[in-house]
Amino acid sequence: MSAIKPRILVIRGGAIGDFILTLPVIAALRRQFPQAHLEVLGYPHIAQLAVAGGLADRVQPIEARGLAGFFARGGTLEPDLMDYFSEFDLVISYLYDPDEIFKTNVGRCLVKQFIVGPHRPDEADRIHATQVYLKPLERLAIFDADPVPRLAFNHQDSSGRADLPVSLDAQQRVPTIALHPGSGSEKKNWPETKWAGLIQQVIATTRWNLLLVGGEAEGERLRRLAAVLPPARCSIAQGLPLAELAQRIQSCAAFVGHDSGITHLAAAVGLPCVVLWADTLEEVWRPQGEPLVILKEIT
Repeated sequence: MSAIKPRILVIRGGAIGDFILTLPVIAALRRQFPQAHLEVLGYPHIAQLAVAGGLADRVQPIEARGLAGFFARGGTLEPDLMDYFSEFDLVISYLYDPDEIFKTNVGRCLVKQFIVGPHRPDEADRIHATQVYLKPLERLAIFDADPVPRLAFNHQDSSGRADLPVSLDAQQRVPTIALHPGSGSEKKNWPETKWAGLIQQVIATTRWNLLLVGGEAEGERLRRLAAVLPPARCSIAQGLPLAELAQRIQSCAAFVGHDSGITHLAAAVGLPCVVLWADTLEEVWRPQGEPLVILKEIT
């Protein structure tokens, strides 16, 4: 790579969990090349986590229409995108590209080095996804990188001050527990009646407050669960931008959720997690970080 401020591009699509499990790659590149400009080509609403967490400098949208030509053999390439790719000394792509058509077309942009990463782990190998995604970095003499996704956020107000007042919960030393009673697949979800029972038990036997977390599709479930709870002890965080949600749950004492991207997010910000696991292969996909407890229902 060039001696003057090298430029590195990591290309990563996929869902929230896929991106978070690729964060160790971005963190390792940041540590190895601290002076480099590090950019992510991905879904901005997800990839902004890397910028907010100080791991990347900029995000560009992978949905750009002109990228379609890069996935066609001998495709017509947009001049602006050719210029864009040519600016980078190193491109690492985790896109699905079995015939290396994308790699070939990016090579037409005179990129100095292109490294192919796996789109998904081969579950038959039973190696955790973070280790699989880190493996290609050995070509850059990056060995034994930290495989745990980690995100940390500075709490600053609009003037840039980092000494914001602590939350009311923190002042009163009443812990808040974040709960995410959903996921991207209903078959991974614990029944709503069991969530209701858990929540009632927490309210009845502890002083803990609850933060119910979910996306737009889970709004009705969150409202049903919250409806029977004391308003002073329960709040809802629904449909927040991911970086804002990450900072919100980072201030909680613990997290309970399913096999989901939000659970990976909670683990990445350092929360103790209880994960209600379904039948996904745990060895490959379990969230990283400690303390973390996986619970499986016995049938």
